[in-house]
Amino acid sequence: MASAPQIKEKTEKNKLQKRLRRLTGQAISDFNMIEDGDKIMVCLSGGKDSYTMLEILRNLQASAPIQFDIVAVNLDQKQPGFPEHVLPEYLTSIGVDFHILERDTYSIVKELVPEGKTTCGLCSRLRRGSLYGFADEIGATKIALGHHRDDILETLFLNMFFGGKLKSMPPKLLSDDGRHLVIRPLAYCKEQDIEKFSRLQKYPIIPCNLCGSQENLQRQKVKEMLKSWDKEYPGRTDILFTSLQNVVPSHLADTNLFNFQELSSRPDMMDELNIISL
Repeated sequence: MASAPQIKEKTEKNKLQKRLRRLTGQAISDFNMIEDGDKIMVCLSGGKDSYTMLEILRNLQASAPIQFDIVAVNLDQKQPGFPEHVLPEYLTSIGVDFHILERDTYSIVKELVPEGKTTCGLCSRLRRGSLYGFADEIGATKIALGHHRDDILETLFLNMFFGGKLKSMPPKLLSDDGRHLVIRPLAYCKEQDIEKFSRLQKYPIIPCNLCGSQENLQRQKVKEMLKSWDKEYPGRTDILFTSLQNVVPSHLADTNLFNFQELSSRPDMMDELNIISL
């Protein structure tokens, strides 16, 4: 017979799974992320986000009104001490088709990035290029990444603070060459829910030794800023995320998005309105 703590843990896990499933399903529907006959390449890093994404997608796959395939792909970047056995053993145990793609991007990053500098930019580009190429090889129609709502908000502020751009991570993206569709099924999911779910699932987490120790990363500072805001003003990050879905180009200042040049008071139109009001 299950103990009270075990029952409580199971109840909490089921509650989190239902919430994550609902939000993931909503994001997939809102952005038409998955279509009948798709082959989804789920990029699995060994972190909490990608494990959760794989689990929720498999859960949705079992009851979806459409048919789609899932294949997990891990990019082994040859980081020293990387536990190569963990992901194959886990994926085999749950019966998921998978590929381990070996690319020594670690050596390239260490050679090109000066000691103490942020490695994430170059590492991400090399990883993205490798995964895009492999998606072609296996005939994947969509590439699923595990970025969640907090990642999207953090990227928004990083681009504003350090790039002078009002942009973030879109839930669905066409690659620059027009050949690959990238989807982020966890776009509506909060990191704290994913973290709790991952802990309850007891996933075999693999830390990133290449960049995980860089505590001074600007992204970490932005993350702390958002957490502080949400603690002081509960619900603030919810409102911020909602703002990404309610953009008003005419109330910004981008001349490429709104034709300010031809915007005028149009006295003739005002006369017509005055006549109508009489």
